[in-house]
Amino acid sequence: MVEVHLPRSAVRATKVALKEVNYRIRPFAQNVFISRAELKQEQDGSVADRQSSGEAVGKAKEPEPEPEPYSAQKPPWFPVRPVAVKDNIATADLPTTCASGILKNHQSPFEASVVEQLRSTGAPIIGKTNMDEFGMGSHSTNSFFGTVTNPPPFDRLSVGGSSGGSAVAVAQKLVDIAIGTDTGGSVRLPAAYSGVVGFKPSYGLISRWGVVPYANSLDTVGILARSCKQVFKTFVSMQEHDPKDPTSLSEKSRMRAFTSGSNRWRELSDQNFKDFHKLRIGVPEQYNIFELDGRTRQSWQRTLMLFQDLGCTIVPISLPNTQQALPAYYILAMAEAASNLSKYDGVRYGTRSQSSDGAGDVLYSESRGEGFGDEVKRRILLGSYALSSDAIDNYFIKAQKVRRLVQQDFDRVFSMPNPLRDPEQFDLSEMDESILLNNKLGPSQVDLIVCPTSPTPAPNLDDIANQRPVDAYINDVFTVPASMAGLPAISVPLKRRPTDSPRFDGMQIIGQYSDDYRVIFVAHELEKLLKIDNASGQWRKENRESLN
Repeated sequence: MVEVHLPRSAVRATKVALKEVNYRIRPFAQNVFISRAELKQEQDGSVADRQSSGEAVGKAKEPEPEPEPYSAQKPPWFPVRPVAVKDNIATADLPTTCASGILKNHQSPFEASVVEQLRSTGAPIIGKTNMDEFGMGSHSTNSFFGTVTNPPPFDRLSVGGSSGGSAVAVAQKLVDIAIGTDTGGSVRLPAAYSGVVGFKPSYGLISRWGVVPYANSLDTVGILARSCKQVFKTFVSMQEHDPKDPTSLSEKSRMRAFTSGSNRWRELSDQNFKDFHKLRIGVPEQYNIFELDGRTRQSWQRTLMLFQDLGCTIVPISLPNTQQALPAYYILAMAEAASNLSKYDGVRYGTRSQSSDGAGDVLYSESRGEGFGDEVKRRILLGSYALSSDAIDNYFIKAQKVRRLVQQDFDRVFSMPNPLRDPEQFDLSEMDESILLNNKLGPSQVDLIVCPTSPTPAPNLDDIANQRPVDAYINDVFTVPASMAGLPAISVPLKRRPTDSPRFDGMQIIGQYSDDYRVIFVAHELEKLLKIDNASGQWRKENRESLN
């Protein structure tokens, strides 16, 4: 294979960027990278591992000129700037530990497909970001390498999880783009807490090959960036079929999915902007829950008013099975995790216990007991129980049925049909009479759904420490439904008043399966609206010509 190296100008730019990273990390970033020789762990834990400037330039091709903005039809362009990768994504030249003691010395012999794609665009991978162990957590507190924190004075606020290191690396401008994984909100929740953009694409559009699995049917590679434009460019460069990944959407299915009405949104043209006012925005009544923070509710209303000012139609919708989505998700995710993590026994994979003088089951038990953290052990136990002969019918099978109903809820309210699903395959026998009646009357059809990313802003770490472990699960209540249905969803940061702490709310935009480009387009427009709105200090226009 021919080695193609970056031009000198790109090498110089990378070295300068790495020096800036060193300067910025030392004073205040905590546990963002799991660091290596040049940075001590106590100074910085956000990146799981760091490359030297020589390693960072690696093998890559010279970047192509930047095309017209947002054109997915042209060769993708990617900035030659540092990119960080979550520590559960395999890299051949950096350890892949999943922030777990049982994999603390693990070095992958191959690279994940997404890492190969990034390198092929010329993007240097400067390090691996810290996370909740094996992706299990909502606050990035369950890491073998320590809790990821914001810089002072916000260091006592949660950064979200499990991709907390990736979110903080972007928020602190250590990198322009970070790659994470999203199982039930692990990209969107940290994005909302940290004030960056977090995108979870439709399931199967980005390859999972080389990603250490947590829950195979839910895991999705996601993107964190400071703008929707950066998210778009990264998504275009990574969105392709991977024959090595059995869950990757085939070329034939992609063609069917992207020849639907949403295909024109692949270019954010003037015509698409002119049609923006035709959008119908859905507001789920089940998301207006008691636990929703008052100011977060105000931010939600503010966002809907901005859409309304542009002429979009706001439509109340019903997603009745949302109330069952969260418990069903945790049953399914824990069951899959128990199966996936069974191989880490200190014999086949993982660090072997040094204190054990036994063999067989004793060695297996002690290696797992020492290597796994408390939250991982908890989920393995619960997942194993859900798969036991006594519980599988009452828990796992019923959770799968709830997942089907959640998927059907979304298909029922979206105007765009799901390109991969036949509506006739759904069994409606378990639906209650009110839902069946609503189906007969014909539901309100919408193009997109807008809701908060989290019911509350970033909580205090001291409060989290005093909570029961299961109390953290409520943070995923708005992100889990889209994950259960495999839908694209993006979190856009919304600044609160300057005197407020926490500083951000996240607004989530959810689309039908394969409607990823429209989701990003609308998020980009919302991003621009919020900048104008924040600059003017107004929540809405005083005179709205399009409304009565």
